[in-house]
Amino acid sequence: MAKPYLIIGGGAAAVQAAKAIRDRDDEAEIIILGEENHLPYNRIKLTKGLFTDLHSEKVLIKKEKWYLANRITVITSACAVSLRPELRQIETEDGRTWEYRKLLLCMGARNRALPVPGAELRGVHTIRDMKDADALKSSLASGSRVAVVGGGVQGLETAWALYEAGYTVTVVEAAPRLMGRQLDRHSSELLRSHLERSGVAVRLQAGVTSIEGIGSAQGITLDDGSRISCDHVVYSIGIQPNTTLVKDTAIQVRTGIVVNDRLETSIPGIYAAGDVAELDGHVEGLWGGALEHGRTAGNNMAAEDSEVYSKAVPVTLFNAFGVSLFSIGTVDEGQCDLTLSGEVNGVYTAIYVKGNTIVGAVSWDSAAASLIYKEAIERKIGLEGISPDGTDIVTVMNEVKSRLRGTAPGA
Repeated sequence: MAKPYLIIGGGAAAVQAAKAIRDRDDEAEIIILGEENHLPYNRIKLTKGLFTDLHSEKVLIKKEKWYLANRITVITSACAVSLRPELRQIETEDGRTWEYRKLLLCMGARNRALPVPGAELRGVHTIRDMKDADALKSSLASGSRVAVVGGGVQGLETAWALYEAGYTVTVVEAAPRLMGRQLDRHSSELLRSHLERSGVAVRLQAGVTSIEGIGSAQGITLDDGSRISCDHVVYSIGIQPNTTLVKDTAIQVRTGIVVNDRLETSIPGIYAAGDVAELDGHVEGLWGGALEHGRTAGNNMAAEDSEVYSKAVPVTLFNAFGVSLFSIGTVDEGQCDLTLSGEVNGVYTAIYVKGNTIVGAVSWDSAAASLIYKEAIERKIGLEGISPDGTDIVTVMNEVKSRLRGTAPGA
């Protein structure tokens, strides 16, 4: 009897890989081993919808009937503890041994720990899984004051959810601006103003040196010596890939599990995808990347002709504090030749140009408005015949739209 395709981890990459394998191989057995006691769910909902019913079917990536219809077996509460590549075996915590024909590692990542004294106190939280979200919500009391450490997307979504639920919130960010990976300086400053007008305090360039309290958190101390009183601390300061399973194997690991452009590890027949995978020295850590990782890895596991992974254009859609904005592609001025900003249809927009091609965009507009920019970046629409430098952004974007429709001479 043929051995199954085995997938370790219950996230977006795992589900997408299982679908890709089934699309290529209608007969093979496919098994997903998930550590949590839930079917794979959308982790983005943990912060975006923190105070909704996170245990409803609405948060699932696929409902149970989909797995049944596609003959994909999901084993929950199955923690993989040992990998024996020479035997093509995985052992789980309950002592069971699972054989495989090909293996996909999708163990994801854990939130980076806050390395300060007091981080072990009651009332200090991070949100990575359903259990974390449940623990935070159950510990909050009316009037609780919460310090959110980390001004990235997850931190601000958490701050918004807490603020909407009626709690007093302070956002603490060590960097000079909020969402520094996604926003330009102007957008970040606008966002800070929106938070403060909403009643959320913001401290920038403020590193946390300790969490104070006896038994439970009562405040945080910052590197300038100031103190913020609070009853809870929620931190979101980056991720660390979960690579423990491959520690005693020949699989190459740096920050994450090193993979080639086909998502295969240093051991043939073993692949890695999602937040645990490192490609070209980079761990993506993005939802869109995890989906494409899973699809590519699944295809390559089941198909005779291999497929090279094509990195998805990173897209961040932010809706909180009465703000709708998006960030797409490369928005680092240091990696671009030119940044052009201004108002498009009455909203602030910035585009980033490299090699006479738009490579990134930030705009205070809706998700629907982001599509034209995403398409322009994905299709590498050139700006030949126009000079962005000295031209207003509306003129440039009108020309880009025309070229996308194929009506312009330079299309």
